[in-house]
Amino acid sequence: FKLRIEQVASDIAEFCGFSQGMSYSFESPKVFDKLLLPEDSKLRNAISIMNPLGEDYSIMRTTSLNGMLTSLATNYNRRNKNVRLYEMATEYIPVEGQQLPYEPVRLTMGMYGDCDFFTIKGAVETVLEGLRISDVRFTAERENPSYHPGRCAKVYAGDTLLGVLGQIHPHVAANYGVDCELYAAELSFDALYGSMGQRPVYQP
Repeated sequence: FKLRIEQVASDIAEFCGFSQGMSYSFESPKVFDKLLLPEDSKLRNAISIMNPLGEDYSIMRTTSLNGMLTSLATNYNRRNKNVRLYEMATEYIPVEGQQLPYEPVRLTMGMYGDCDFFTIKGAVETVLEGLRISDVRFTAERENPSYHPGRCAKVYAGDTLLGVLGQIHPHVAANYGVDCELYAAELSFDALYGSMGQRPVYQP
């Protein structure tokens, strides 16, 4: 059933004009500095690969944001003017006392070009509406170092945190070689799945 819901979310994203992208689960420890994550960030606690191809592929990703920003930067450098991408990205979070990590899936959306904060917010609202998620509210988020402190919001369904969205911090965008405004959203698929409304029942 979860796979079917993932497909529904993908269909809605594509309806909103997003193209599906894929990025590597292997990353470099340097991405944490590119994303301006503080030294004590939990996201820096990543799983190291025993026989990596090199430092650039030496850890398992703990955040899907780097892959999305890398894809946006690649399109920007190839002079594509208006880009909208999404990814169903698996993250790998170490769990103390367990050999295998927690592997949450995150619906990550990114865009630049003819868009602003309200464009990414509208795309998120369309996804939530399509999944029949109600009692949605947005609150200002100024503590996430990867996002612009005045153009970032957390999104909730009731008291459940679904994710974050907004403009990427200009310094982060510059770290990826981009000098235009980037917008992104990161939504926890487990939270989306748990907040879905009842399936509609039809009768003649």
